[in-house]
Amino acid sequence: MSKQQKKQRPQESRGMSDIDRLRLRISAMINGPRAQSLCQATIWRLESDSDQAWNQVMEELGETDGLVMNENEDGTVTLQWEAAIEDGGAVEEPEPEMVIQRLHEDRIPF
Repeated sequence: MSKQQKKQRPQESRGMSDIDRLRLRISAMINGPRAQSLCQATIWRLESDSDQAWNQVMEELGETDGLVMNENEDGTVTLQWEAAIEDGGAVEEPEPEMVIQRLHEDRIPF
Protein backbone atom coordinates (compact mmCIF):
# COMPACT_ATOMS: atom_id res chain seq x y z
CA MET A 1 0.00 0.00 0.00
CA SER A 2 1.36 3.42 -0.88
CA LYS A 3 2.00 6.16 1.65
CA GLN A 4 -0.87 8.26 0.27
CA GLN A 5 -3.36 5.43 0.77
CA LYS A 6 -2.20 4.94 4.36
CA LYS A 7 -2.72 8.65 5.14
CA GLN A 8 -6.26 8.56 3.75
CA ARG A 9 -7.49 5.89 6.17
CA PRO A 10 -10.05 7.07 8.74
CA GLN A 11 -8.80 7.77 12.24
CA GLU A 12 -10.82 4.87 13.71
CA SER A 13 -8.78 2.32 11.75
CA ARG A 14 -5.53 3.68 13.23
CA GLY A 15 -6.62 3.59 16.84
CA MET A 16 -9.23 4.88 19.22
CA SER A 17 -11.99 7.27 18.21
CA ASP A 18 -12.18 10.77 19.72
CA ILE A 19 -15.07 9.69 21.94
CA ASP A 20 -13.28 6.57 23.20
CA ARG A 21 -10.12 8.56 23.94
CA LEU A 22 -12.16 11.14 25.89
CA ARG A 23 -14.05 8.42 27.80
CA LEU A 24 -10.77 6.77 28.76
CA ARG A 25 -9.24 10.06 29.96
CA ILE A 26 -12.30 10.95 32.07
CA SER A 27 -12.47 7.41 33.43
CA ALA A 28 -8.86 7.70 34.59
CA MET A 29 -9.67 10.99 36.35
CA ILE A 30 -12.70 9.49 38.09
CA ASN A 31 -10.91 6.29 39.10
CA GLY A 32 -7.85 8.02 40.49
CA PRO A 33 -7.18 7.44 44.21
CA ARG A 34 -7.73 11.09 45.20
CA ALA A 35 -11.03 11.33 43.30
CA GLN A 36 -12.22 8.07 44.83
CA SER A 37 -11.35 9.14 48.37
CA LEU A 38 -13.09 12.54 47.91
CA CYS A 39 -16.00 11.09 45.86
CA GLN A 40 -15.51 13.85 43.31
CA ALA A 41 -13.45 14.63 40.25
CA THR A 42 -12.98 17.78 38.22
CA ILE A 43 -12.74 17.12 34.50
CA TRP A 44 -11.84 19.48 31.68
CA ARG A 45 -11.92 19.65 27.95
CA LEU A 46 -8.72 19.59 25.93
CA GLU A 47 -8.31 21.56 22.71
CA SER A 48 -8.05 18.22 20.88
CA ASP A 49 -11.52 17.09 22.12
CA SER A 50 -14.11 17.55 19.38
CA ASP A 51 -17.43 19.23 20.12
CA GLN A 52 -19.26 16.03 19.22
CA ALA A 53 -17.14 13.85 21.55
CA TRP A 54 -17.36 16.30 24.47
CA ASN A 55 -21.12 16.79 24.13
CA GLN A 56 -21.79 13.07 23.85
CA VAL A 57 -19.69 12.18 26.90
CA MET A 58 -21.27 15.01 28.94
CA GLU A 59 -24.72 13.70 27.96
CA GLU A 60 -23.74 10.16 28.99
CA LEU A 61 -22.43 11.40 32.34
CA GLY A 62 -25.62 13.44 32.86
CA GLU A 63 -27.68 10.27 32.45
CA THR A 64 -25.67 8.38 35.08
CA ASP A 65 -27.63 7.66 38.27
CA GLY A 66 -26.09 9.07 41.45
CA LEU A 67 -23.74 11.43 39.65
CA VAL A 68 -24.04 15.20 40.15
CA MET A 69 -22.45 17.45 37.54
CA ASN A 70 -21.57 21.09 38.30
CA GLU A 71 -20.24 23.34 35.54
CA ASN A 72 -17.58 25.69 36.91
CA GLU A 73 -16.87 29.26 35.75
CA ASP A 74 -13.51 28.24 34.27
CA GLY A 75 -15.12 25.67 31.94
CA THR A 76 -14.29 22.62 34.02
CA VAL A 77 -16.98 20.22 35.26
CA THR A 78 -16.99 18.82 38.80
CA LEU A 79 -18.49 15.37 39.16
CA GLN A 80 -19.67 14.26 42.61
CA TRP A 81 -21.09 10.96 43.81
CA GLU A 82 -21.98 9.12 47.01
CA ALA A 83 -19.56 6.53 48.36
CA ALA A 84 -20.65 3.00 47.55
CA ILE A 85 -22.13 1.11 50.48
CA GLU A 86 -21.05 -2.50 50.83
CA ASP A 87 -23.46 -5.35 51.58
CA GLY A 88 -22.94 -4.92 55.34
CA GLY A 89 -24.55 -1.48 55.26
CA ALA A 90 -21.41 0.46 56.14
CA VAL A 91 -18.49 1.71 54.12
CA GLU A 92 -15.43 -0.38 54.85
CA GLU A 93 -12.22 1.36 55.83
CA PRO A 94 -9.43 0.69 53.34
CA GLU A 95 -6.56 -1.52 54.38
CA PRO A 96 -3.48 0.46 55.36
CA GLU A 97 -0.86 0.49 52.64
CA MET A 98 1.99 -0.02 55.03
CA VAL A 99 2.10 -1.67 58.44
CA ILE A 100 4.91 -0.77 60.79
CA GLN A 101 6.05 -3.71 62.84
CA ARG A 102 8.49 -3.28 65.68
CA LEU A 103 10.64 -6.32 66.20
CA HIS A 104 11.80 -5.38 69.71
CA GLU A 105 9.06 -3.53 71.48
CA ASP A 106 9.98 -4.85 74.93
CA ARG A 107 13.30 -4.14 76.57
CA ILE A 108 15.76 -6.94 76.32
CA PRO A 109 16.43 -8.20 79.90
CA PHE A 110 20.22 -8.27 79.90
